[in-house]
Amino acid sequence: MLTFMYDAQEKSLWKAAAVMVSGTTVFTITGGPIMILQIGCLCISANDGTASTLQYSADGTVGSATTITGASASLASAAAGTIVAAVPGTLATAPAIYANGVGIAGTVGIIVPAGIITTTIGVGSTTGTWRQFIRWIPLVNDVSVT
Repeated sequence: MLTFMYDAQEKSLWKAAAVMVSGTTVFTITGGPIMILQIGCLCISANDGTASTLQYSADGTVGSATTITGASASLASAAAGTIVAAVPGTLATAPAIYANGVGIAGTVGIIVPAGIITTTIGVGSTTGTWRQFIRWIPLVNDVSVT
C-alpha cells in the first residue's frame, strides 16, 4: 500500500545548471504518462545580449514530437535569479519570464506520454546557465522522470 501511495503522489525534479541548447533532452519519462503541473527553469549565471527564446516539446515513445509551450520572449541579458515558467493556457501559450525571480504559478496540466521533453532554443544557445525544473503527477504506477 505504501508503494502505491508514493507512486500516486506529486513529485518534482531539479536538474543541474547548464547552458540551454536547442534539441537538448531535459527530462526523460519512463513507465507511462504524467501530468505536468509546472515546468520551467531558473537562471543561475547571467545571459549576454543574445535574444534566445525557450520552448518545450514532448516526444513520446509512441506518437510524434509535439510542442507543449509557445516560445518565450527574449532571454537577452537575463540576470541570475530570472525564472521562465509555463503558465496556464493552450499548448501555444508562451512561458512567462519573471526577471525579479517572483512569479505566478499555476497548474498547467499538460499530459505527456513516456518519452522525452526537449528544449527548442530560438536564435542561439544561451550563454548563461539555467536549472530546469518540473513538478508532475504520475498517471499510472511505476512512472519515473529523470
